[in-house]
Amino acid sequence: MNKPLRRIAIFCGLLVLALLLRTNWLQYVEADELNSHERNRRVLIERYATERGNIVVDGKPITGSANTKDTDFAFKRTYLDGPMWAPVTGYASQAFGASQIENIEDGILTGNDDQLFFDRTMAMFTGDEAKGGNVVTTLNGAAQKAAFEGLGKKKGAVVALEPGTGKILALASTPSYDPSSFAGYGATDEKSWNKLGKDTDKPMLNRALRETYPPGSTFKVVTAAAALEHGVVDDIDAKTDSPLPWTMPGTTTKLVNEGNIPCKDATLREALRVSCNTVFGKLGYNVGKDKMLETAKKFGFNEEQFVPVRANASIFPEELNDSQTALSSIGQFDTRTTPLQMAMVASAVANDGKLMKPYMIDQLEAPNLDVIKKTESEEMGQPLSQEHAQMLQEMMETVVNEGTGRNAQIPNVTVGGKTGTAQHGENNSKNPYAWFISYAKGENGSPVAVAVVVEDSDATRDDISGGGLAAPIAKDVMKAVIDSKK
Repeated sequence: MNKPLRRIAIFCGLLVLALLLRTNWLQYVEADELNSHERNRRVLIERYATERGNIVVDGKPITGSANTKDTDFAFKRTYLDGPMWAPVTGYASQAFGASQIENIEDGILTGNDDQLFFDRTMAMFTGDEAKGGNVVTTLNGAAQKAAFEGLGKKKGAVVALEPGTGKILALASTPSYDPSSFAGYGATDEKSWNKLGKDTDKPMLNRALRETYPPGSTFKVVTAAAALEHGVVDDIDAKTDSPLPWTMPGTTTKLVNEGNIPCKDATLREALRVSCNTVFGKLGYNVGKDKMLETAKKFGFNEEQFVPVRANASIFPEELNDSQTALSSIGQFDTRTTPLQMAMVASAVANDGKLMKPYMIDQLEAPNLDVIKKTESEEMGQPLSQEHAQMLQEMMETVVNEGTGRNAQIPNVTVGGKTGTAQHGENNSKNPYAWFISYAKGENGSPVAVAVVVEDSDATRDDISGGGLAAPIAKDVMKAVIDSKK
């Protein structure tokens, strides 16, 4: 063979070798990634080839599947009371993917999860139609309805927990959206999706988990816990050393109270009842930034929570001077929190100081309803002792019985709570956020703890308060839970 032919033969051989290497690389190295790639249409076709399993509340499905026409997708997702449940379910769309529970438990819902291998194999032999499994939630339908209807047209969020277990009983966010409106693959679905994306009210934002707000005076519960735990206060009915006015350390700025309230040397119980900024600001300064941060972290601040949907981390600042520590201790400066986090604070107090990990999936079921996996309650920690938690319960119950939280009273039920009105906007020019955190208590402990935040409303600034706007919503949610257990 002459030299030119030999070179051509070697070159062709190298091309064949490269082709073989590439083919094997695709088949054995990148196969899994390509099979699951979001642009692999066969994955989507398979996902919607069978009826999707359901998300279940109170033993009843809040989702379904409908046949589709003129497309290679056999089924599309449907939702019952979609806007009310969207913060829980998320969405499953042929065109735009999935979110939240629909995404996290996609394998179970489609039936493609490895845990359902036996069910898929049996269906092949028996000829039964393949179906997805179910996700059974911890949600309470009556509580969710009370939360959603209570928020109405306002921007805001509600989270309700079962303190003894951490089960999420309600998770509402408004304004909301209907996941059914873009569940398909057509032009109307695209139009709905684009409209939601351009909406300045952000209806697809899960405010209960993903939005952080200044907590205002509801954070005084955390400051009270820190003062008790670190020995700054040991008697909630003894006078504190709280001058009026009080000038924040390192400044010439006086910390002010809202209205003409009796805060000079007020007891801890009285200071929480009337919500004294001066008392709690000075308490936070006396506790110190490091111990305030330590207590906040024990309640769950400064780390993301997974329920299993991710919740943004609530923030208690780590770098503070003395005046900033005082402001942070009354829920101002850079302190920010999700509604979930403040529900966790109320829940820990109600549960005698023990904080349970919040979760909203009770169990996963196979298509034949066999339980695949059940969530067990898990203790996150003990932010405060039983003794101090019970002191805080007394204080929070005084707030509802005699103070700013009277609108949360429920006949023949012990209720504890704390109102909050958080400043908002440049120079506090915008309507403030209205907060309320609470719990209801019975003979067998507390069945429910709630956090409510209302971003804005039709009321004037002077009319806005946690007790006026948020407390009635919390009351209705607590009552719904209590009534559902009768």
